[in-house]
Amino acid sequence: MPYLPDSGFDRVAPFYDRLAHVVYGRALEQAQQALMPYLPRKGRVLVIGGGSGWVLGQLLQTGRQLEILYLDASPAMLRRAKKRYRRYQPAHPCTVSFRLGTEHSLQPHEQFEAVLTPFLLDLFPPPRLQQLMARLASALVPDGSWLFADFWPLQQPPPRWQRLLLRSMYGFFGLVSGVQAKQLPAYGAHFRALGFEETHSSSFFKGMVQAKVFRRKASAQLTDRDKKG
Repeated sequence: MPYLPDSGFDRVAPFYDRLAHVVYGRALEQAQQALMPYLPRKGRVLVIGGGSGWVLGQLLQTGRQLEILYLDASPAMLRRAKKRYRRYQPAHPCTVSFRLGTEHSLQPHEQFEAVLTPFLLDLFPPPRLQQLMARLASALVPDGSWLFADFWPLQQPPPRWQRLLLRSMYGFFGLVSGVQAKQLPAYGAHFRALGFEETHSSSFFKGMVQAKVFRRKASAQLTDRDKKG
């Protein structure tokens, strides 16, 4: 497997799920689950940075006719997601393809009705995050939905216990997985710069984790259609 710049989660793949459950209980899965009603009834869905595949099982259980591209930069995480998919027994109307890579692995013609970023955007410093989000925005159809689940404290500044937990998280994953970010991004500013507005929000883990749905503003949709035309 080739080395990718965002593949540092190989080292934590064997114990990542257990660690997340110990620290956050079911909160991270619950945040992802809260986004499922906002998927299209049918269409293409990009899952980027889904790791070992928690969210894949959630997608398959929706009963929706989805063509899912599961994109991850960690070979070890991708292997686990494939294994989880092979073990999934109930019949479902989805098709799933797996791809090793980053957003740079997306083809120029590929377009999606929904883009799902589960606990991904917190990993990158601002310049890299700006590039990543711009590429994902260009892969989303004009009236598509960006489904976001990540650490985004409701209370600003965050309570002391949340600050300590975030500091520990960044310290650990920076050391073990090479995560370059040192603090949470200004997500709202990045989404606004790309012409998105929030249409739904719910919070978990005492307000430290949020699940949000973003869609392009009407003016941004028109501009995007003009460009494509």
